[in-house]
Amino acid sequence: VIPYEYTIALAENAVDNGVELRIRRQVTDIQVEKDGMEVTINHWEPKPYVEAVSKSNSGGLDVSRIGMIGAVIVAVGLGTGQLTTEDLPTVVGVFLGLFLYQMVKGGVVAVTKQTTPLKELVDKAGTAVGTGGTKVSVEDMKVGGSGCQTRMDGVTVAEEKIRAKYVINCAGSYSDSIAKMIGDDSFKIKPRLGDYLLLNRNQGHLARHTLFPCPDPVLGKGVLVQTTLWGNLILGPTARDMHKKEHSDMSAQDIQHYILSKCQELVPRFDAAETIHAFCGARAKSDRGDWIIENSAVDGRMIHVAGIDSPGLAGSPAIAMEVVRLLEESGCTMKKNPSFNPQRAPIITPKTGGLRGLKMGDVGKNDSDGVNEEQMAQNIICKCEKVTE
Repeated sequence: VIPYEYTIALAENAVDNGVELRIRRQVTDIQVEKDGMEVTINHWEPKPYVEAVSKSNSGGLDVSRIGMIGAVIVAVGLGTGQLTTEDLPTVVGVFLGLFLYQMVKGGVVAVTKQTTPLKELVDKAGTAVGTGGTKVSVEDMKVGGSGCQTRMDGVTVAEEKIRAKYVINCAGSYSDSIAKMIGDDSFKIKPRLGDYLLLNRNQGHLARHTLFPCPDPVLGKGVLVQTTLWGNLILGPTARDMHKKEHSDMSAQDIQHYILSKCQELVPRFDAAETIHAFCGARAKSDRGDWIIENSAVDGRMIHVAGIDSPGLAGSPAIAMEVVRLLEESGCTMKKNPSFNPQRAPIITPKTGGLRGLKMGDVGKNDSDGVNEEQMAQNIICKCEKVTE
């Protein structure tokens, strides 16, 4: 399990147990008050979503309103005698026409069918263009990375204010900024970037265990080679301190060369040409050189959980227990939830239509020649087991 998926699993379990989880929020201000703190939050949503919602609410009749209006007219008409059962086919026909028109207008149903052969579409596409992705700045990484407001073209839709008796500052690389909002500048986060390369599943057999060299005294365990749960080979991570110019100035080519050269010392036979994805994250390294789990010296009602770099994932259960202890010592009254369920419910999404029954097979089992559409339709290429070649 990678940290990203582990975090999602914890969030899902919390929601299942009644915790309210709000996404696309960024704390902009914290005011210290006598009986607690007031936290100001910027609520944003992606611009395309905001525009779609605005368009649907800008007037006209949506499909739900059409059905409601139709039902009311029929009920009133029959009740007052202005409509008879002989009139029902005409009335239903009119509203059915409005219903279908609104669905087509809103893009709910397709009005044309794509019949161009897949091979012809591929031939017309020509060579690939673009860089395969966009580079995310370190500042954006502090507030969500590729999912932050800047990268998602987010639009502010509301400002929220939350009053709290206690605030737990566990904002990762942004935690020093949160601390400064109450006048606490006792630590500084110096982001350390970790870059990864992900190879195709046909390379996964080259490593049956997690392989890594002896830890570096400064940079940790270093670049390693391992197989993911889905059979890919993953290489990395680096440990690039952004306050060091020689690390911040590294080009994409320099990073790739560093990872590949280090990993080839462990597994010489992998094919670098099978790289299908590259990504990077920011570790929240603090200037204290250790994890920070403590009450703020400025106001003990804020508890810092900052600078949690590796092995923070393994240490997270113990960190949580320590935070509970600090809250209790700070005067927070807590009661155990007798109905708490520690088991996260499985997420099962049945496949329908042409995907029914398909599963990701062994490497090479369903590989196609790139021309045979029947083969390509059987070749699952994503771990969600829904995207075919």
